Amino acid sequence: MERRVALALAGAGSRGQTYASWVARNPDRARLVAVADPDPHRRGLVAAGHPGVAEYATWQDMLAADVPADAVIVATQDRDHVDPAVAFAQAGRDLLLEKPLAPTEEECRRIVSAVTEAGVRLAVCHVLRYTPYTDLVMEVVRSGVLGEIMSVQHLEPVGWWHAAHSYVRGPWRSEKLASPMLLAKSCHDLDWLAYVTGRRIARVASFGDLGHFRPDKRPAGAADRCLDCAIEPECPYSAPKLYYPALRERGAVWPVSVITDATDEAGVTEALRTGPYGRCVYACDNDVVDHQVLALEFEGGATGTFTMTAFTEQTHRQTRIFGSHGQLVGDGERVTVLDFRTGRTETTEAGPVGGANAGEGHGGGDDGVMDAFVRAVAVGDDALIRSGPAESLASHLAVFAAERARHSGTVVDVPEQ
Repeated sequence: MERRVALALAGAGSRGQTYASWVARNPDRARLVAVADPDPHRRGLVAAGHPGVAEYATWQDMLAADVPADAVIVATQDRDHVDPAVAFAQAGRDLLLEKPLAPTEEECRRIVSAVTEAGVRLAVCHVLRYTPYTDLVMEVVRSGVLGEIMSVQHLEPVGWWHAAHSYVRGPWRSEKLASPMLLAKSCHDLDWLAYVTGRRIARVASFGDLGHFRPDKRPAGAADRCLDCAIEPECPYSAPKLYYPALRERGAVWPVSVITDATDEAGVTEALRTGPYGRCVYACDNDVVDHQVLALEFEGGATGTFTMTAFTEQTHRQTRIFGSHGQLVGDGERVTVLDFRTGRTETTEAGPVGGANAGEGHGGGDDGVMDAFVRAVAVGDDALIRSGPAESLASHLAVFAAERARHSGTVVDVPEQ
């Protein structure tokens, strides 16, 4: 029988609350014994769903308290991953670590070395690996109907409003605050491509920049804040257009919950008037790219392209896999397979998977990674973890190589571990 796993949470922001909610919905499988976050409101939101949970202002306080946890979920900001991950690994705790591992190659290697030396489990939240849709894609690939994979096309449609929310106004807007866009948003995608093809990314070239969300693209007459702007009703990146309808339709959940602790329109208005999410997208301190293209060569010679762009609807990733004997077209909810041998086309639905963004569970991936990690800890089966240290380091090394390629205008080899 699967034992009940005791978990501690370091970081009670949006991602931490998502994982804590899974624990609350699965009380027979896991319990949350402690939460650490410097913001008392965020700590309180988690504690409200977990009576008796111990609260700490910092992860260092939680570590010093030696709470009785089998594993720790590290969901701090990107640049604050390495120290808690290393410390809790050295304390003998299994780790579920929000992606990316860390913003630099040296820090990523440090985390992987720490968990390896300590002999603890590490699962990275590459949630795309854990969705029902991915299971369906993998079933097709493993069936052999496609033959040998020759090339792949993959699109990440970030979404115009999601880009404005998270990567222009939000905490991932700056490489200094967080990391390059390719790491913050798209390490998922390079990881997923390696997973579904079963091949390491060996070489990469990349092109992209910050093309639109910058001062010289600012329309005439635009104000510094949306609430003061005469042309706001015509702007696709209007903050009022995003947050007021979201509050009315879904309540104070993501993305509204990110911009304010309030639950009413007055609170949203105050946040837009005084906080970062009410700024004009052409007058922010952002520097991450808003569009990027990669050319990939996989080990063995297969090729691929990856496009990340802000200028889309916000929806699931789109993928085409071209094999020697068949073609797969996928949209995050279903796959259509053309078998060259028979000429027949078949479409299969992945089932109810949910929406693509963080507020909708990443297509079932948020629940999937929690289910797999908790079960792995409970029964001691590392094979249940699809995104362990070696796999996750490989995808991060591909991202760092791609960024070197983008800045140098060259083709860069991805180092083997």
